[in-house]
Amino acid sequence: MHIEVIPLSELQTDASGLLARCCDSGEVVVVELPDHRFVAIQPLEADDQDDSLISDLIATNPSFRALIERSARSRRKPFRASA
Repeated sequence: MHIEVIPLSELQTDASGLLARCCDSGEVVVVELPDHRFVAIQPLEADDQDDSLISDLIATNPSFRALIERSARSRRKPFRASA
């Protein structure tokens, strides 16, 4: 597997292009921050059968759980199609 290392400035210049390229190639992109730390960007496989990312968020992130609970308690407005 090829890993591309780029400076933060390259990500800032064309973030959407870089992310699309990462998804299309399936390869990991590592961004070097100005303080010499690194962040990896890795594409995720879209699988309708696998909701593991959402399940992980619900299981491990109290803020995300609270957001879901708040949403479930909120009043819903009906969808109205444009005439």
